[in-house]
Amino acid sequence: MRLSEIASQLGTDAGEAGETNITGFAIDHRKVAPGNVFGAFRGTAVNGEDFIPAAVASGAVAVVARPEARVEGALHIAAEEPRQAFACAASAFFRPTPSTVVAVTGTNGKTSCVEMTRQIWRMCGERAASIGTLGVTTPDESVSTGLTTPDIVTFLSNMTGLAREGVTHVAYEASSHGLSQYRNEGLPVHAGAFTNLSRDHLDYHKDMEDYFAAKMRLFTEVVDDGGTAVVWADDEWSSRVIDVAKQRGLRVFTVGENGKDINLIARTPSPLGQELKFVHAGRAHAIRLPLIGAYQVANALVSAGLALATGTDATQVFDAVSRLQPVRGRLERAVISSRGAPVYVDYAHTPDALAAAIAALRPHVNGRLITVFGAGGDRDTGKRAPMGEAAAAGSELVIVTDDNPRGEDAASIREQVMQGAGSAARNIGGRRDAIAAAIAEAGKDDIVLVAGKGHEQGQIVGSGENMRVLPFDDVTVARECAAELAKGSGR
Repeated sequence: MRLSEIASQLGTDAGEAGETNITGFAIDHRKVAPGNVFGAFRGTAVNGEDFIPAAVASGAVAVVARPEARVEGALHIAAEEPRQAFACAASAFFRPTPSTVVAVTGTNGKTSCVEMTRQIWRMCGERAASIGTLGVTTPDESVSTGLTTPDIVTFLSNMTGLAREGVTHVAYEASSHGLSQYRNEGLPVHAGAFTNLSRDHLDYHKDMEDYFAAKMRLFTEVVDDGGTAVVWADDEWSSRVIDVAKQRGLRVFTVGENGKDINLIARTPSPLGQELKFVHAGRAHAIRLPLIGAYQVANALVSAGLALATGTDATQVFDAVSRLQPVRGRLERAVISSRGAPVYVDYAHTPDALAAAIAALRPHVNGRLITVFGAGGDRDTGKRAPMGEAAAAGSELVIVTDDNPRGEDAASIREQVMQGAGSAARNIGGRRDAIAAAIAEAGKDDIVLVAGKGHEQGQIVGSGENMRVLPFDDVTVARECAAELAKGSGR
């Protein structure tokens, strides 16, 4: 691709430099190679414009930046919103891309939905992948770790790589950060899904309205004209999402007890799953979902909606739903202790998500529900006490512990959570110690929930240059603690 093609697309005259061949795109000046286009963005902590000279010295032939930025030695592609312009340019470079792409936004459930959509497509015979918090999951089930929404260069290069490997269907997570920073732009998105909205990331967004607006970019700008919005209809924000989608002219596909396209009639918990009855296209269906929890029903049916919206046969879709496998770190049963108490690990790290995880386990508890959780440091402080309240409201025993304290004092974070959890809650700082205490406490009729980290493999301590990631996996630790308990009791 020639520089003139990119420049003209963004309204810039490349002049004599127009015949230069573009070799790639970069937003990190340390990764610039000769012939690259560099994106210089102003962030909250770092100003990419400061690194323009270094990028040019490394061979950047063009720089996408604000009109006020100073660019010498390379073509300045000026844009009032350089992130968006850079994404537009990069999308023209990274080809091919998978033929069918969908995206999921919402506070909770994004990871489960993209992975369940991938599973449904795979069971229906498609070569499918998912991109999100768990990383990139390919058709052969291999996973490479990543962020919820990677940077635009990584995102588009991943898409191209998947397409070259024969992947035709991709579902990806569209986080509020990613949407507001134009990190998942530039390729055709046939359908978008909304799961729910509750308090999260208010350290980044100024309020809930700002948070909601960021999410809605999926429907106002990212999904293709004439595409589909799949909406879980039972959330308090759902009607507003539907209005946004209709104003854009998207087809609206609603799911849930209030859903018109997949109307959930009944949900009956069973020991290892639940029986679902619903109506689709005038036909009644009854299937067994091999997952526990009301919110897993929401995730499964939203995923089914995405598959249906992209042309997959309904009979195949609902058969696949009945064979869905648990998603890593999402109500994942880690172990059953020697006393017969199952231990579940979940990623819940907001008040609503914690309440939903507790509610999911509640029908299966004959004794006590013991909940272990914490709150992250250097993140929204306003959700800490409400998380404690949610845990106390639904659990017989609450143990407050550490969860990625980062640059804050861990004890101070726990105290803020304890204000909501109440005096009956236990405060145990070491996460391993807290998990061990919960498992040691649990009897045969009890269930232990370890919440907050889910699939994560480390505990983040410190910040900046002092940041360390200490190896820690809740599932592994739970199994080790259960084994230690069994050994100590002679079982």
